Amino acid sequence: MDFQTQIPTAAVLGPALAVVALVAVVRYHRNVPGWRGGPLALRIITALYATAVASLTFFPLWIYGGDYRNQAEWIGQIQPIPLLMADISMAPNVIMFMPLGFLLPLLLPRLNRGRTVLTCALVSLGIEVIQLLQYIAFAHGRAVDVNDLIANTLGGLLGYAILRAAHRTAATRTVLDKVSPSPETVTWS
Repeated sequence: MDFQTQIPTAAVLGPALAVVALVAVVRYHRNVPGWRGGPLALRIITALYATAVASLTFFPLWIYGGDYRNQAEWIGQIQPIPLLMADISMAPNVIMFMPLGFLLPLLLPRLNRGRTVLTCALVSLGIEVIQLLQYIAFAHGRAVDVNDLIANTLGGLLGYAILRAAHRTAATRTVLDKVSPSPETVTWS
């Protein structure tokens, strides 16, 4: 049977954001620490950022069957050699992960530079693995590229560096401390 269908972005990410909003409202009304004021705003911004990244990397999700299905083997979708095909097209991946490197230490103040960069790398690896699994299951044609992993990780490092630089001035440090759930535990190394 030949078919092609699309799972729209809003069909998945809309309900996910609704769940986040419901959790935020419940925790806000129960006075759960870290779910009021600046920390709540930080959590909402992070949820919107995660939704944007998911929208860019996974959606819309096309499902193909029969003659419409891509016949190329999944192994051909993997670009395992670093920087072989590196060019300016890596810049959007760097930019896409800069907010993650900035937001993670604010959300989880005990994350230092190494843990933040490692988390960014693992999130990027997770995205690449999911894209590969989507290709295997649905043959929608997304490529898996080690350069994306490198660029995303670099973006996380740059985001962390920007946060650290912003934290050095008194005015921005005051704002950042207001949005972090527990600023007294920040470890800047």
